[in-house]
Amino acid sequence: MAAKKASESFSKTLIEEVHKWGCMKQTGVSLRYMMEFGSKPTQRNLLISGQFLHKELPIRIARRAIELESLPYGLSEKPAVLKVACFFMLYVDLLEPLMESWRNSLYPESAFEAMVRDWYLDSFRDLRSFPEIKDTNDEREFTQMIKAIKVRHNNVVPMMALGVQQLKKGMDPKIVYEDLDEIHQFLDRFYLSRIGIRMLIGQHVELHNPNPPLHCVGYIHTKMSPVEVAQNASEDARCICLREYGSAPEVNIYGDPKFTFPYVPTHLHLMVFELVKNSLRAVQERYMDSDGVVPPIRIIVADGIEDVTIKVSDEGGGIPRSGLPKIFTYLYSTARNPLDEYSDLGTADTVTMAGYGYGLPISRLYARYFGGDLQIISMEGYGTDAYLHLSRLGDSQEPLP
Repeated sequence: MAAKKASESFSKTLIEEVHKWGCMKQTGVSLRYMMEFGSKPTQRNLLISGQFLHKELPIRIARRAIELESLPYGLSEKPAVLKVACFFMLYVDLLEPLMESWRNSLYPESAFEAMVRDWYLDSFRDLRSFPEIKDTNDEREFTQMIKAIKVRHNNVVPMMALGVQQLKKGMDPKIVYEDLDEIHQFLDRFYLSRIGIRMLIGQHVELHNPNPPLHCVGYIHTKMSPVEVAQNASEDARCICLREYGSAPEVNIYGDPKFTFPYVPTHLHLMVFELVKNSLRAVQERYMDSDGVVPPIRIIVADGIEDVTIKVSDEGGGIPRSGLPKIFTYLYSTARNPLDEYSDLGTADTVTMAGYGYGLPISRLYARYFGGDLQIISMEGYGTDAYLHLSRLGDSQEPLP
């Protein structure tokens, strides 16, 4: 079945509605504002938060929907991307009679069809039927609905990864992937927006927790220990390495475990996990057939006035200078692609050591979301240092793509 763009499948009225929402101004929030506002989760504050999300989420979704319709290099036509595009288009307040034509025109037959179709149809019905939020009961129902949607769409990242891999397989191998700026810029905007959407939903949902963990305001831990998070992330990464290789280098962490600052532990865990995972793989593969002592991964946590910086160092052989421009692109990975091993994403729920090519670019987006950054410095023939900068001031506004 030939794939069609949304503009060829939907009415002019619907497309105009999506573009109208996409032209509305987004409203960014800071980590500090989320923490201060959420510190008193009264019914009034929860109602205000629900009303804000009821208006803000469709604006952010519409912007991505517009972009998903006209991606360069034929990426819009890849089956996996069409499924993601369906989610964003359906998120906006669409009309029920259009659903049959959408399904017929934008769902090429695949192993994912039934699963993905159910996700998006359920989301459409939930959002389409939800009225204006006027009282506490409305807000509670809205919260349950967006909580279910967040869980339902957990696999958007691997689905988009599949779309990019479909694009990569069909491209001329002589093309220099890092030169495909339009693709990389789109994916940066797409994933940065997704981080923001999931943060807003997750923060709102967690504020309803009647027994929040100590020092937690929603997703935010007001006294997070970066050393403790680094320890947990390193242990998780070593478990994956042990599973893949049968052994794993040691990880040594240096820093004051009593030092704390406000941040989102799940974000930091993801970033440190990806960095340590990369270092473990590099060291393990370099010393796999060696009788010498395997050098440990070193993590240093430094407390600065503006930033908390976490340095992850390894002696895994480093990255050639010619490879450095590629490390933050979405079309590059030196490992086997795990999507080649799992034709059905429903079975690909096992974390792998590498292969998607997404670890570093998405980790950098998580760092930048709250005003930080990620830098990589490598010495070919020796090893690599990754510098993860986290803003400790907490007053940076969300970057809104």
